[in-house]
This record gives sequence, structure tokens and C-alpha cells, in this order.
Amino acid sequence: MPKSKQEKEVKKKGRKIYKKIIIAIWTIFILGLIALPTWVFMVSSNFQGWFGGMPDHQTLENPESSLASELFTSDGKLLGKYYRQNRTPVTYDELSPNMVNALLAAEDIRFQQHSGIDLEATLRVVRGLLTFNTNLGGGSTITQQLAKNLFKTRGASFQGSLTKKNRLIRLVVSKTKEWIISVKLERSYTKEEIMAMYLNTIEFGGNAYGIRVAARTFFNIPQDSLNIQQSAMLVGMLNAPSRFNPVRNPERAMRKRTEILYSMYNFKFLSREEYDSIKTLPFGLEYKVANHNEGQATYFRSQARNQLMKWCEENGYDLFADGLKIYTTIDSRLQEYAEEAMEEQMKSLQKKFFDHWKGRNPWVDENGREMKNFIEDRAKLTDQYKSLVAKYGANSDSVDIMMNTPQPIKVFSWQGEIDTLMSPIDSLKYYKHFLHTGMMSMDPHTGQIKAWVGGINHKYFKYDHVKQGRRQPGSTFKPIVYTAAIDNGYSPCFEVVDQPVTFQVVGDPPTWTPPNDNGKYSGESLTLRQGLARSVNSIAAKILQLVGTQTVVDYARRLGITSPLDAVPSLALGVSDVSVYEMVGAYGTFVNKGTWTEPYFITRIEDKNGNVLQEFTPKTREALSEESAYQMLYMLRGAAEEVGGSAVGLSYELKKDNEIGGKTGTSNNQSDGWFMGVTKDLVSGVWVGGDERSIHFRTLALGQGARMARPIFDKYMLKVYADSTAGYTKGPFERPDNPLSVELDCNKYQEADLQSESDTLDVSPVKTIDVNKDEIF
Repeated sequence: MPKSKQEKEVKKKGRKIYKKIIIAIWTIFILGLIALPTWVFMVSSNFQGWFGGMPDHQTLENPESSLASELFTSDGKLLGKYYRQNRTPVTYDELSPNMVNALLAAEDIRFQQHSGIDLEATLRVVRGLLTFNTNLGGGSTITQQLAKNLFKTRGASFQGSLTKKNRLIRLVVSKTKEWIISVKLERSYTKEEIMAMYLNTIEFGGNAYGIRVAARTFFNIPQDSLNIQQSAMLVGMLNAPSRFNPVRNPERAMRKRTEILYSMYNFKFLSREEYDSIKTLPFGLEYKVANHNEGQATYFRSQARNQLMKWCEENGYDLFADGLKIYTTIDSRLQEYAEEAMEEQMKSLQKKFFDHWKGRNPWVDENGREMKNFIEDRAKLTDQYKSLVAKYGANSDSVDIMMNTPQPIKVFSWQGEIDTLMSPIDSLKYYKHFLHTGMMSMDPHTGQIKAWVGGINHKYFKYDHVKQGRRQPGSTFKPIVYTAAIDNGYSPCFEVVDQPVTFQVVGDPPTWTPPNDNGKYSGESLTLRQGLARSVNSIAAKILQLVGTQTVVDYARRLGITSPLDAVPSLALGVSDVSVYEMVGAYGTFVNKGTWTEPYFITRIEDKNGNVLQEFTPKTREALSEESAYQMLYMLRGAAEEVGGSAVGLSYELKKDNEIGGKTGTSNNQSDGWFMGVTKDLVSGVWVGGDERSIHFRTLALGQGARMARPIFDKYMLKVYADSTAGYTKGPFERPDNPLSVELDCNKYQEADLQSESDTLDVSPVKTIDVNKDEIF
């Protein structure tokens, strides 16, 4: 039956519409072929500055990302990091296969097939947009995500004049740039390099950047040991670290991990049995965010940072972003023993201090009376008080009210942190009751610092008592006085009568007579060795009088003391402030045969690729003759060997089969307790005291250096010798290469007087000083 005219018209009209659709499709296709490269060219060449910047070839070949600089001990342990973003890179070979598989399953299963742009994934995104279906997945490849992470393609530096005005254009331009950069990255790097670079750049939250730091932060394991469920959890955090953080949002993180595990099963990385068994396992977290206040040598790391920042400024590096490798002299074993010894002694000592001042405040004046308004005056120096004044005004009652209002706070204690309610005033009062310490141990032959303990807890007490702090050394300064005498011809067997020594001084009264510790003078003749061993003030004062105060200052300078020193008679008793750092360097000169070696703690610095940027060697100078240095070691040994010596109380086990020298020091009113110890391979110094001089024990029996500081040295050295892997052994000090010109056995002097003039024994005559007559006879 012939078709009607109307049917023919409909059919004809349909063919016209179909033809128009075909023409439109081909037109769009052809225009797209023309427009796409034009668009890409305009974006990549930043046409008239409309589209912002693009990385050049050199930048693509050497992409920058902020890398943490790492600090290593001399025995290869990671001591700490300096960073804005805590990131340490790894290579592909150092990745866990589980992590790679989880990432491929979740983000880019065709990673090995595409060249930066996955057309199938892109079309899937388009289909999702047209059908309003957001469950079809994303279109960004791992390479595109790397481009976004490395070059911040959606940041301000990549915006142009046109993209700043239009959000949609900005998004399209940014995506186009990521495609372009991705293709270039694929040409410049292997797939393995791109995978490693991506896992090094991503953020996991908790200031953990990159897979290496993330594995340590969440599981305390190396990144190559991540198992399947750990890898799936970390991959689940990639697009929203806070939302899927297992610590803050465990249920949400568990659902996301299950989703990743299912993708791994779906893409044949897991069997059904593996998936079913793994998805029910707990996270197994050992979450710990890297903290500058935790770990070994916290005070040392802060001091090292100051020196490293100066070096970086001078040499054009960024300590917090350039991934430098810094190798130090610190020995992790000795550092551990020093920190343990400090903690053991200070725990015990602090309890005694609390008991000693129970019911009273320890800040007292020279007459033993509590200082009025002590805490109130110190409170005005705090940042909290200053911020309140800035907010309310200096004369506002609100300042005092806020300073005395209890609030939730964590406070330090030797039994662990305490959660409590405490006002800022009470908090300050609480912390002023604590004793502090500084300790340093050094190899005297090289100047390398092996252990550095700057205080009792870096989180709560930032002040470093090794190099930053300076306090009166008391009798530990006396060996420098005796050094001036020994190096100018006096023998360790030279005798001085223990009687008062009076100096003419400027002031009222016009004279000064240094008292002995017990306020008495024995009147007996003591050798210099005995005088130093027993720390008799009158003997040290007479020696200073004989050699001159300026001579002692000059010898202190030779021995590396750079702190201001007053050339006054009281210098003999150690009244001028010095640091533990300086004193250890000075004592090291005696062990190092008279050569002063500046203590140092950095051996070399490398860039992120392992290229050596600089190697460091210490400054040295000849300060004493070998013979004078050895005689001073013999003098210092007297403290542990002579009757009444200040180091006799060292452990028998420490002194057995060992030559060891030492010197205690106690400043006026027991404000500072010191001990300096020397062995053939290590020189160590310890200081203990309150953070202010007015805070101290009331009695010498409790507050002397032998009770406060010496036990730390004793405990430390016992631990060092007990560790055969540390390499430190007992033994005698090395003698000078040439024979001594003086006899060190003082008993032989008397025998020498009985021998004939033909006696070949090389001895010096016995000399005695009457401190009253001030003459030698």
C-alpha cells in the first residue's frame, strides 16, 4: 500500500534532523581537534599572561618539595629532624609492594598503561557528570596527582589574569595544566620514579608528609614493612587525611579501609579469603607524632639547630626544606647513658630538695630569709603576663585575677606528666622548686662531643645548661690556677702552709681573706697536689698570689675559657661565671698532652643526594707543654687518690684498675654544684643547681658538688665501661714522649736530701711557703 504524503514528510524530516546531528557531531569534533591544541598551546605558553605560569624544563627535571633535614649520631642513628613539613624521601625499591598494590587498586589501576592521562577514566568522569552519578570514580591519574602536589597547579603562583576572575576557567585551566605536566613527567621519569615521587609528596596528617614518615607516625615501622591492611588504611587517607584519620575518626577510617581492600580484591591483588580475613582486623596503631621535645639529645638538637641555621644562611641553604644530612659527633650509647645517669640522680636529688624545703619556699637571700615578692616579680617577666597586660592594661585587676585563676594544665614531675588545675602564679611557683643540670662528655683527643644533656626535660625547661648557661664554677676553676703555677716551674710536690692569705683590695674593708670551707686553717704544710685534692682555699689563694691574677686569666684563655673573667683575688675560688662547655674543653687540654681542642659536634653536611657540602675539623692550639699537662693529670688524680680528696667518694669499681682524675666545685651558699672528671679517653663536666642562684640547699652537706653533681659522673662512667661495644676501657693516662724533668713521687724528695751530691736522681728541692711571711724558704 503506498505510503501517505504525511508519512513521507515525517520520514524526510527525520532524515534532515539526522543529517544535522551528524553534521553537528563532525563540526564539534573538527572544532575540538582545532581548539584543543590551541587551548593547550595558549595555556602552556601562558598567552598574554592570561593563564598563569607553567614549570619550565629545568623545574620538571628537578622538582622541589620541602624535605626535612636529618641529624645523625656518629654511630649512624637518626637523632632528629628539622622541618616545616616532616618529609624524608624513599626510592621505589624501598616501598612495600602492599602499598603499591593498594595505591594502584584505589587510584589508578591502568597506571602502567597510560602516559599520564587515562582516557577511559576521563570519559567515565564525563559520563558521571552528565548522569549526575558521583560514584563512577575520579579521572586523575597518579601522575596528574603528582603534578598537582609538586607544582601546586591550583595555587596562587599558577593563576593568571583571566583565571583569577573566573572560578570555572581557573578549574579548567588548572586541570589542563595538570594534563600537560603529567605528559611531560611521563617523558622525564620512569613509572617507578613517578610512583615513589608521589608517595613521597602526599600528606597523611599529623605533620606526616610522605610514606616513610607516615609509616613511622601511625605504626612505628619502616615503610617497606607495611602490611596489606596498614597500606590500605594509609591509601584511604590520601584524599582527606583529617576525615579518614584513624585516631580522630576510627569508624570512618575503617569503612574507607574496607573499601580499599575490596578494590584490591576486585583487581585480583587479594583472594576472597584474604579479603574476608583482613577486613575485620584492627588498625594496630602505634601513633606518635614526631616531636622536637622527645627522643635523644633534645637540648643538643636545639643548640645544633642554631649553628646549622647560621651555616645555612652563609651557604645559601634552607635547613627546614632542603633535606640536608647532618652527621654529628654524638654517640647514641653514651648519650643514652648520660641521660639515664642524669635522670637517676636528679629524681633522687629532687625528692631530697622537696623534703628539705617542705613547708617553706626555697628562694632566699644571703641571710637565708625568703625573698619578698619573688614569684610576683618573676611572673611579670612571663609571656602570659605580658599578653594579659596587652589585653587588659597594666593597671587592670583582670590581670591579677587571670594570673591567679586555676585552669586545666599539664605539669612536669619526675613520676610523669600530671593533669591538674593550677593558676599561672602557682604553676610558676611549682616550677621554681626544681633543680636543674647540665652535662657534657667529650673525647679530649679529637674534641668530639659524645654526650650532651642540657637539662632535665626539654618540653618544660628549654634553657640549655651546657653552653647557653654560665654559672660560678667554684673549686673546679682551681686547676686553672694550679696550671699557671705548674707551667711556670712549680712542682706538684711544692709545699704551702695552710694559713690565712690576705689580699689588699679596693673597697671597705680594704682587705680580703678567703676562708676555707670549714672556716679553719690546719697550719700544716701541704703539697700542691694535696691542696688541690682537698680543695683547700688558702693554698689556691696563695698560688694565685704568687703567679698573679692576670697570669691566671691568661692561662684560662689558653685553655679555651672565653667568658668574662675578673682579674681579682676571688678568681682563685671560681667566682666568675663559665659554662660546662668551656670547662670540659679546658680539662680536655690536660689529657690531650697540652693541646687545647675546641669541642665540636658536627663532622660533615651532605645535600639530599649525598654530596658532601662541607667537612668540619676543630680549632686547636698548643696551650701547655706535654710535661705540664701530664703533671696536671697527676694533680687531678690526687682528688681520687689522696687522703681527703674530693673525688675519693667515686665508686670503687670505677677507680679499680683505672687512672681517673676529678674535681668538685661548690659556689657560695651551695647555689652551684660541679664535678669535672677525666679519664684517658673521656672528659666530662656536670653542673647542678636551681635556675636562679637564690634557689639552693641550705647546708653544704646536701648542696656540695660531691653530693649533687659527682653521682651523675659516677653513674655515667660505670654505664660506659659496662658496654663493651662503646669502645671505652679503663687504663692509665698516656705519658709524655720525653722523660719527666721532675719527680712526681713526693716521698722521694726526703730520700734525695739524704743522698750524696753525686746522686743522679732528678728532683727539685723541697720548698715551703709561709703564707704569713709571703716568702719562699
